[in-house]
Amino acid sequence: MGYVPLHITLTGFKGIRSGLGRDTLTLNLDATLGDAVLVAIAGANGRGKTTLMDNLTPHLVMPSRANADGLGAFSYYDHVYLPESQKELVWSHRGRRYKTHLVFRLNGKRKTEAYLFEASGGNWKPVVLADGTAVDGKVDTYERAVSEILGPPETFFTSVFSAQGKRPLSAYKNGEIKTLLADLLGLDEVREQGARAAEVVRLLKAGLGVIRQEQGQAAETLAKLDRQIQACAGSAGKVQAAQAAKEQAARRVEDAKTHAARLESDAQASADTEKRRADLSADRARAAREQREAVARLDEEDKRVAGRQAAVDQRAAARRQEHAERRRRLETQGKALREVAARAGRVAWACRREGAAAACVEARTGRLRVAQAEVAQVDALRVQMRLCRQEMEALDREAGQLALRQADLGRRFGLTAQVPCAGTDLQGRCQLLGDAREAQALIPSVEGQLSALGERKRQALENLSTITNQLERLAGACERRNRWEQRLEAAQARQNALALLAGKEGEVHQAVETLASIERELSALPAAVAGLTEDEAAESREIAMARQRLAQDGERCAAAQQQTFDRIDAALRALPAPFNQARLTQARQAADDATRSLREAEAEALEAVRLHEQRIGLQRQADAAREQQAATDARATRVERELGNWVLLAKCLSNDGVVALDIDDAGPTFSALANDLLLACYGPRFTLEVITQTETAKGELREDFDIIVHDGLRGEAKSLKLVSGGERTWIDACLTRAIALYLAGNTGRQFGTLFCDEADGPLDPEHKRMFMDMKREVLRLGNYAREFYVSQTPELTAMADRIIDLDALACQEAEVA
Repeated sequence: MGYVPLHITLTGFKGIRSGLGRDTLTLNLDATLGDAVLVAIAGANGRGKTTLMDNLTPHLVMPSRANADGLGAFSYYDHVYLPESQKELVWSHRGRRYKTHLVFRLNGKRKTEAYLFEASGGNWKPVVLADGTAVDGKVDTYERAVSEILGPPETFFTSVFSAQGKRPLSAYKNGEIKTLLADLLGLDEVREQGARAAEVVRLLKAGLGVIRQEQGQAAETLAKLDRQIQACAGSAGKVQAAQAAKEQAARRVEDAKTHAARLESDAQASADTEKRRADLSADRARAAREQREAVARLDEEDKRVAGRQAAVDQRAAARRQEHAERRRRLETQGKALREVAARAGRVAWACRREGAAAACVEARTGRLRVAQAEVAQVDALRVQMRLCRQEMEALDREAGQLALRQADLGRRFGLTAQVPCAGTDLQGRCQLLGDAREAQALIPSVEGQLSALGERKRQALENLSTITNQLERLAGACERRNRWEQRLEAAQARQNALALLAGKEGEVHQAVETLASIERELSALPAAVAGLTEDEAAESREIAMARQRLAQDGERCAAAQQQTFDRIDAALRALPAPFNQARLTQARQAADDATRSLREAEAEALEAVRLHEQRIGLQRQADAAREQQAATDARATRVERELGNWVLLAKCLSNDGVVALDIDDAGPTFSALANDLLLACYGPRFTLEVITQTETAKGELREDFDIIVHDGLRGEAKSLKLVSGGERTWIDACLTRAIALYLAGNTGRQFGTLFCDEADGPLDPEHKRMFMDMKREVLRLGNYAREFYVSQTPELTAMADRIIDLDALACQEAEVA
């Protein structure tokens, strides 16, 4: 027996909370369903039917919430809400019991834990994979374990699980349908061998690329060596020429050194004459230095004397500047004091008016206090008026409520005569009559409350009238206060200005006195100051005499120095001409140049020998490189030959090779199963044909996949993609179930349970019943244990052997709450 779900517990799923109003849903399918074959999951829209069905499989996906074939982009975290949500599913497969336990954590960092256990001796033990790995909570390990037990999820969701929005087989691409059919036909080993062959091809291509690089490098190296050998051409002749050049350079060195030695001997003979010439030159330089020192001393003395004269002139100028500054300062002070003294009359007037201004300010302050008191009284009366009006509004509301109550009590009391039990034995137990009598007792109390409210409202009206009369008497109080505030501000400003002028009385008296003193000082100050004093004039005459003496000393020193220079120059002219050191220098330079040329010739000879030896070594390397290039070309040829073989093998083992041939062989069987289901459920109208090859425009066959629908009623044939929506729905259903039957009958991979979620939507009522017949036929032919299905058609739901009623579960939850 294949896969069968036995028990499920969902905790923290949004679909269950939204549909059933509970955090946890637990269903014991094994106990409640018994031997039921068709099981309907029923309930109103939004009850969580799809959430329940999607979780009846152990795969880590809710197929109705994922795109494509149920295995597209999906995350459980979009469908859970508790900090720790869980899914527990107990299921059986081929006589073994398993338990799936999924934990989704949302507290902080998201984390999913997936465990898979197998029943063993009354206990649950972790499932161990074929390679010895135990399922320890990691998602990838869990998915590998489920795939080892149930097979690939693609096959499961294509053959036995019809989810909402599932992509029909007619929408599959060529590569996708071949991959699916290869799995259905059990061609995994062929595809694995093809994958290994493709991997060998990839490795051979990578290796061939490396060999190509080695070939390129070898060719580049050989070309480089050829260029270097070409550059070394004629190295033997260069060695002979370099040896001849070196011998000639050695002879030039010998001749240059002999000439330089002869000139050095002549230079030694003229050494005494040069010593006398050097002494005379030193004497002349010393005399010139002494002359410069004497001139410097005379210049220093002249600067000192000039400094004394400048000091005398500076003292005289400072005295004249001080006299002018003193007169300017006195005149400035006098001008400022005259301006202050000119305000004496204004200050005297302010002193006389200061008292009257203070009295005016005091009088206006009193009038302002009286006006402010009236404004405060007006504010208090307005507050009282607002309170009275609020009280009257409250009394009106309370009176209205009492009036309504009085009317209600009157209505209830009026029922006394209308109650049919009045005057009978039942009047003591009649609730309406008792309520009427109670209303009669309450009417006087309500009338008294209304009278009291009327008295309170009359008193409030009298108070409001009194306040209104008082406000009328005080009309204009704010305007009077504002006018007196303005008058007080003007009086205070006038008083401050007068006080400021009166405070300057002492300043004016002092300015008058100081002005008289300054005018006396100015009249006593002389109009001008003399240029030099007697002492300064005597010092100036002494300075002029000193500068005259310094000029005479300078003239005498210059004459003596000129005589010394004439004597030394005459002695220098009497000496013989000096030895020409340039000739000796040139001879030495020629010897050095010849020596350098010899070294260069020796270096060139060595370079020619090295170049000749290098050419011999490069020739050996070129021979070795050619041998290596030949070996690399042989390797490349061998790899290319092997690559062609492996490419052919990979092509043969791919979807377009052996897999395509097996699919061609399985096509008739697959078509026969689908046609049997169509014949058993819908009659002989439709017949299916599976096409695996199509003809191109050139008349060649190419690998393809299409399903052709032959319509016996209309006499036409067209692709399944072109039929109507309702017809495509039941044909797709027959194809899907044919896949399941093929799995069960031809590959031995059998699932014990089928799943179908609202696949009958586009069908008309007649075809809906045929749809249910097809379900039972598939269960019979494939020896399936059960099918879970969801349908929004009540008639189809009622045709089930058992119904999981989610509406009833929701009602139970509401009664418990």
